[in-house]
Amino acid sequence: MKLCLAIPAKILEVNGDVAKVDFGQGVAREVNVMLVDAKVGDYVLVHAGYAIQTMDEKAAKESLNTWREVLEQT
Repeated sequence: MKLCLAIPAKILEVNGDVAKVDFGQGVAREVNVMLVDAKVGDYVLVHAGYAIQTMDEKAAKESLNTWREVLEQT
């Protein structure tokens, strides 16, 4: 079984098809947003450098908290 992971991030800046996003705790990266209609302040799911879906803030924060807990256990 193969598993694909997508991590939620908040869009900080958008410049064409590229956005600077915040994965939390000061981790910011550039991702491609050509597949979604997203703006500054939106949350997106990021997989392999691409934003693949927008999501609401509550779900994004819950997911980020879960990721943080998982990473703290390893």
